[in-house]
Amino acid sequence: MEPRYERNVPTLSEAECALLRTKQVLIVGCGGLGGHLIDQLARIGIGSLRVVDGDVFEPSNLNRQLLSEVPLLGFGKAAAAAERVRRVNPDTKIEAVEAFLTEANAPQLISGCDVVLDALDNIPSRRILAAACAEARVPYIYGAVQGWVAQAAISLPGDGLVETLYPQDVRLTNKSVLSFTPALCASLQNALCVKLLTGRPVETGTVFYVDLLNQEFEAIRMVNSSDPWRIRYEREG
Repeated sequence: MEPRYERNVPTLSEAECALLRTKQVLIVGCGGLGGHLIDQLARIGIGSLRVVDGDVFEPSNLNRQLLSEVPLLGFGKAAAAAERVRRVNPDTKIEAVEAFLTEANAPQLISGCDVVLDALDNIPSRRILAAACAEARVPYIYGAVQGWVAQAAISLPGDGLVETLYPQDVRLTNKSVLSFTPALCASLQNALCVKLLTGRPVETGTVFYVDLLNQEFEAIRMVNSSDPWRIRYEREG
């Protein structure tokens, strides 16, 4: 085993580490959540990352976005993510797409990926991504943050998790986020992602909710998901 991955073992087996090197993950959004998702997955040894964001860094990003730095203000987030991955783990293939997610480009972005990670900051884009994942039959890992609160979940095609969480009349009115909340949420999402990709049992259709202000953790069952997808990933692994 390469020295780079020695500390993964025995928490992950050598076979699981090798399996992760064969996987491709799509991350949509390279901001607060996305920066931590990308960095952690590159370090653990995911084989290929496709990262998507059409935005550039601005001063309001500096309080929480791992990839943002004063010298990078005005610089593209997806390009910065690619540079970060090349510095952290040159073995991880990185494809940076400098574009915003749309209904038109979503199928192409998802194509070839084993799992999709949601690092978005708005409901309409989240609905587009969830619908495209369902259509492509690709697992979708949801994540969202606000203030002290983080939540994450695995959604399987057709389970309607995002529709349950975000009815049509829901609007985001508070976008305040503290520096540590995205790091926690990304860790929750990536833990679910690694378990899913290595064929370990995962609980789907359940939102894992963390309130850091009150130190509360809750697993909230939202939808009923079937087991065949979990079994399929176990068999592939």
